Amino acid sequence: MKAKKDVYEIVTEKLITALEAGTAPWHKSWGTSETLPANFQSGKKYRGINTFLLNCAGFNSPYWLTYKQAKEKGGNVKKGEKGMPVVFWNWIYKDASGKTIKDPKQAAKKIPFLRYYTAFNAEQIEGIEFPAIDIPTREHTPIEACEKIVDGMPNPPQMETQGNQPCYIPSQDKVRMPKPEHFEGGEEYYSTLFHELTHSTGHKSRLNRKELTKVSGFGSRDYSKEELVAEMGAAFLCSQAGIENTIDNSAAYLQSWIKTLKGDSKLAVMAAAQAQKAADYILDKKAA
Repeated sequence: MKAKKDVYEIVTEKLITALEAGTAPWHKSWGTSETLPANFQSGKKYRGINTFLLNCAGFNSPYWLTYKQAKEKGGNVKKGEKGMPVVFWNWIYKDASGKTIKDPKQAAKKIPFLRYYTAFNAEQIEGIEFPAIDIPTREHTPIEACEKIVDGMPNPPQMETQGNQPCYIPSQDKVRMPKPEHFEGGEEYYSTLFHELTHSTGHKSRLNRKELTKVSGFGSRDYSKEELVAEMGAAFLCSQAGIENTIDNSAAYLQSWIKTLKGDSKLAVMAAAQAQKAADYILDKKAA
């Protein structure tokens, strides 16, 4: 009998499929924050790994509904359509003796576990009129929006313009960037800066992320996770600013992440959650 896949494996397979097709989901161009995936019934934006899962599905509409929600609104999922997983955390509550209970207020221990439900894009649903989406053009890069994000970061690291290699130096709590004119364009510069600022949120004076504060060798799990956090964090910030996230879709880059994700099914989900926290920190807002 074939073993049932857990939620982490389902999520990771979706991301690997996108990578094998030649696209890193966290590098997808999203337009603006208004075009981020959202539940059409509640209006709530999806967060964390769900942002990447739904964006790599290949639809133009940002609106999603469950099968039940579509029915409640008088619509129907088109025959033969396949939905996408949307993951969420649930909890098991136990009392002091280890017995499972329902009342969280009486719990001595809370155990998190990952669940998922299936959502369908507006383009997969008939019988419901969804709002038209005006996807912005790229004729003008809103650099001012990027500067506003950088300037608004609370407790920022020291910024230094020097050399030709962007980096974050944890021991000095310093982001070092080449001169902006050394980049091909403004979007390349800010995408890179957002990557390094995401790294800086792991400092002990901010989110105290162990993958950054603990010394880990190149290629280790912690190193890979921290790098993926920075990749995804930069993607969130680029979307917030309404700019293109500069893409490295080289075969070597994609293959390296395919190999990493195949070796650790929990990596993407955990990294996306931390990337969301990092972006929220930089944007000085509380997680929803």
